[in-house]
Amino acid sequence: MILRPPVPTRIRILQISLIVAVSFISFATLTQPIGLRPTTQAVDVGDVAQITMQSPRDIEYVSEIRTEEARKAAESAIQPVYSLPDPAIARQQIEGLRVILQNITSVRGDVELTGEEKKSKILSLSDVRLKLETVDYLLNISDSRWDVVQVESVRVLEQIMRRAIYEDKVDVAQAGISTFVSLTLNEQQSALVTELVTAFVVPNSFFSQELTIAASQAARDAVKPIVKSYKAGETIVPAGEIILPADMEAFQQLDIVSSGQRWQDMAGAASIIVLCAVFVPLYFVRRKRLAVINDPLSILVIAMVFVTFLIGARLFTDRTLAPYGYPLQAAGLLIATLFGLEVGIVIAIPLSLLAAYGLSNTLDLAPFYLLSSLIGILALGPARRFWGFVQAGIAIALSGMVILIAYRLPFYSPDWLGVVQFIGIVAFAGFASASVTLLLQYMFAQLLGLTTALQLLDISRPDSPLLQFFLRSAPGTYQHSLQVANLAEQAAEKIGADPLLTRVGAQIHDIGKALNPNFFIENQIPGNVNTHQDANPEEVAAAIIRHVTDGVQLAKKHRLPRRLHDFILEHHGTLITRYQYNQAMEAAGGDVTKVDIEKFRYPGPRPASRETALLMLADASEARARSERPASEDDIRKLVQSVIETVQKFNQLDDTLLTLRDLNLITESFVTTLRATYHPRIQYPNAKVADQDSTIPVPRKEI
Repeated sequence: MILRPPVPTRIRILQISLIVAVSFISFATLTQPIGLRPTTQAVDVGDVAQITMQSPRDIEYVSEIRTEEARKAAESAIQPVYSLPDPAIARQQIEGLRVILQNITSVRGDVELTGEEKKSKILSLSDVRLKLETVDYLLNISDSRWDVVQVESVRVLEQIMRRAIYEDKVDVAQAGISTFVSLTLNEQQSALVTELVTAFVVPNSFFSQELTIAASQAARDAVKPIVKSYKAGETIVPAGEIILPADMEAFQQLDIVSSGQRWQDMAGAASIIVLCAVFVPLYFVRRKRLAVINDPLSILVIAMVFVTFLIGARLFTDRTLAPYGYPLQAAGLLIATLFGLEVGIVIAIPLSLLAAYGLSNTLDLAPFYLLSSLIGILALGPARRFWGFVQAGIAIALSGMVILIAYRLPFYSPDWLGVVQFIGIVAFAGFASASVTLLLQYMFAQLLGLTTALQLLDISRPDSPLLQFFLRSAPGTYQHSLQVANLAEQAAEKIGADPLLTRVGAQIHDIGKALNPNFFIENQIPGNVNTHQDANPEEVAAAIIRHVTDGVQLAKKHRLPRRLHDFILEHHGTLITRYQYNQAMEAAGGDVTKVDIEKFRYPGPRPASRETALLMLADASEARARSERPASEDDIRKLVQSVIETVQKFNQLDDTLLTLRDLNLITESFVTTLRATYHPRIQYPNAKVADQDSTIPVPRKEI
């Protein structure tokens, strides 16, 4: 059994560093509001909203703050409550007025007093203040008119005192006395009545603290609790507006803000990140045959894609529809396209969970991201056709709609417009995911030298410039490469390696021979074969070995992915050109010290993947089968086993992940394929049909 080689220390350090770095970035993305919209924001009353705050879902609640504001407003609307007009005060003032009128009457009728004395007595009255001209008029009017004035004065005072006169409204009441005077009186009489009554208009209604408090409480109790509701997507606070207490209450009801970063939030985010950080490497440790985890460029790309799509997803969490339209599924599709379906699924699981973690709509967004990503990846398959990406987009859209029906529709009550909007945004997510995947896989393939199925299919087309050059320059080697490709591809399917990569790598592994085709026997004209018997073995070996470096130069010229360079470099590993080395040893009389074996050794390196190891075995097996022409299945099996034993003997498979079971499967696959290609033919006699017994059927030629 071939043991799995230990992972180099530098690769192990890079793996651990990336896990730690991605974990910290993910934690910051989930918890910090810098440039992002996290689950909850640390805002407070009086702050200015940095973004438009919208309701993530439908909600209806009793607003304590709005209810209290309404109750306070009702209390404030209550005017101070005064007692009812006191009739005792009115009677007292009317009585006082009558006394004054009687005094004035007595003064008017006193014949012993002169005019000046009468005026002086009236002006000295303490309860009333009359003007000089009024006193003159009062003393000069007739008794009948004076009687009318007396009666009218009492009547007017009675009317005024029946009304409530507040302490701070006495001036207002006094100013309105003239309006109560009968219009049958002339202006002088009206002025006299007004002056007489004014002195007796006093407050008769006083502020009542108890009544005011009772009225305020009654107004407060009359206000019913206010029920506030928001529809999903409705704006609570526009960007730039000051956050009010009622707005803060709505945020708290929706659980979209916090007064600060709670330790519970930090612990929750850390827990889910630790879980994901354990899940991914643990899976790859158990799946030891996934060589992608030991390739520095591959794991760097995976980490970059993960972080980029996670940050992008958290930027859209403050919107109602945007999270469902964000093409998070493209991350899984892209990784599956670049590194295989299994890797894509493993990365899509934690990415979907983290992207939806802690949001108000986590319960439907998390399964939406997760299940649509997985279904999209499975629908994409090997990603060998453009239609596969279209299928993946359609699968994402349809599965997303089904998921929302299952996880959102029963718990929310969207209107028909909302349903149409969700259908449109989910369809957009499917289309965008497929489009983004197509674009990014092409960019990664071109910029980073990664290999995609579409790129491999384009390279393997018979009309591609490189294969056309190969076919025209070295047709024999080209046919040999096709045979090797068939042999290796069949075996790759048996052991679970990448059949397409193996086939394309096998097709171009000998491309370097096209620069010197006539040197190699498969391209020489039958009957005129040059075996290089007379040439210097070292020079022949150097020319043979050069096809490896020439092949790499052609691959760079035609911008082949770096992964295909490995097939050119590794298909001979660090083996030697045995035939030329033996020639050199014979010429040296068997003296090892006279022959530099390194001049006969291929530059390598040894195969570092199952695919390049398959190519090495298939190349050697096909070459020997073509040379030895095995006559039976047992001969073919012995030939293949001999090739494998030789390769193992020189430690060429030590850096691969091939197991003993794999080697057995490879052997059986090679035997089956070679048997169909090099099966023995029936030798037919030269006798004519006419000479044969007509009763014996002519044997059919085996195809």
